[in-house]
Amino acid sequence: MTPTLTFHGAAGCVTGFCARLVTEHATVLIDCGMFQGSKTLKALNYQPFPFDVGKVDAVLLTHAHIDHSGLLPKLMLAGFEGPIYATAATRDLAAVMLVDAGGIQENEVESLNRRNQRRGIPPVEPIYTAEDGKAVAAQFRKAKLGEPVAIAEGITATWHPAGHMLGSASIAVEVGAPGQTKTLLFSGDLGPGGSPFMDDPDAPAGVDHLIIESTYGDRERTGFDSASRRQQLAEEVRAAHEAGGPLLIPAFAVERSQELLVDLLELMDAGEVPKADVFLDSPLAIEATKVFQARGWRPGLQSNPFEALRPSNHLRFLSSPAESDGLDRLDGWHIILAASGMCDAGRVRKHLKRLLWRKEATVLLCGYQATGTLGRLLAEGAPRVSIRGDEVRVRARIRQLDAYSGHADASGLVRWAKARTPVAGSVFIAHGEPDAAQGLKRRLAEAGFAEDRLLVPALDETFLVGEGPATLADQAPPRLPPRAAGSLDWHNQRAAFQLALGEALKAAPDDADRERMLHVLQAALEAYRG
Repeated sequence: MTPTLTFHGAAGCVTGFCARLVTEHATVLIDCGMFQGSKTLKALNYQPFPFDVGKVDAVLLTHAHIDHSGLLPKLMLAGFEGPIYATAATRDLAAVMLVDAGGIQENEVESLNRRNQRRGIPPVEPIYTAEDGKAVAAQFRKAKLGEPVAIAEGITATWHPAGHMLGSASIAVEVGAPGQTKTLLFSGDLGPGGSPFMDDPDAPAGVDHLIIESTYGDRERTGFDSASRRQQLAEEVRAAHEAGGPLLIPAFAVERSQELLVDLLELMDAGEVPKADVFLDSPLAIEATKVFQARGWRPGLQSNPFEALRPSNHLRFLSSPAESDGLDRLDGWHIILAASGMCDAGRVRKHLKRLLWRKEATVLLCGYQATGTLGRLLAEGAPRVSIRGDEVRVRARIRQLDAYSGHADASGLVRWAKARTPVAGSVFIAHGEPDAAQGLKRRLAEAGFAEDRLLVPALDETFLVGEGPATLADQAPPRLPPRAAGSLDWHNQRAAFQLALGEALKAAPDDADRERMLHVLQAALEAYRG
């Protein structure tokens, strides 16, 4: 049979990557990520997998970020008992990240069920628990960079450095009998290169099919080399200090938090920014930092740049909720790093609720913000937001610093793809919002790739990946309408409408005008109902 490749995540959006490769003898998943973004998109995490879990022989994991690994415990609970192959650093990071993800779900579901009980709505269950996140660790198997691993009959995989985060990799999957193999190269998330913290992205040239991410497929970034981004960070820190309030950095707990802390401490030691008490308010980031200290040795530097990240007079690690709550009593200049980076979960939400209305405070966004997330709303200048059901006015300074994103920009993606040529078959452009994916498709065509072999898969779309260009296979019904994965949903629209209605009611000249406004809206609702 001709192998098939189905995109069950990060198709039309940047989260939830999961590709299912089916051959004559085996079925493997490349990543099994959790969806993040709009409530409609996140609802997919609770639905059954759109494939027979019992037929999955193995999982090949590119890296530990939750949008690539976050549904592995759910896969285990659904009956998957096979191996999960990953680099040693990815294995160690996933061991703490999946436990943390399960704990967050338990806490959020507990809070949601209290609200649902008051509303008369049946309770819900978490996707998985912290114990489930711990249990799935037993299924991990180590893969070394550059060393082929026999995955199943007729399938061999080799991991290559991707430069995105500690342990991240691109995976070359060889399918078929010896002498008749076809190679599918999965980029994973690609870093921009030039980082002192990890190797530059690399992978073999001359593949049959290429699957490439497109997070920044329509954007060029400047100043992401080590010196430039440290200078940009210094400018933002100095400006936040001059504003007179605290600096809150919603930071991805793994990689971004550690890199930011290294640079912040070095800038303070050099006298380039005002000294401050720095609080790492993320249990996951604290645990992940231990992995960086164990796995972060850089042969080229003959040192581990993360070795200095230990509690001190100026760097505080806040593990317990009580320690985190103590930040509420702080005034004046200090710096807080708290997860999650897209502001959709974790302790950062309570800090945003406390600080967003204060004009002297600064919020510095340092990573990609997906459509439908609170971080994206703040980045786009929302004057008011809803956090945990409460309306919060945005008066704080909202700043962005793309230099710390772990993704290559459009030019970097094109360079990486060209270095993998010749590509005998097709190039699949995934892991990007629609404009980003189409932007990368246009750039790859301009770089010499045949446009009819550049494919942007939709969610749950299946392709035949044999000799020559890929072709569409028989399709199962999609779980979402076209373009829904990368768009704002009705939940976002309702929240925006409620905020706008509140503003309009406040701005009305008198109660009579407010009553007229509500009467018009009520009439429109009744007319809609028929």
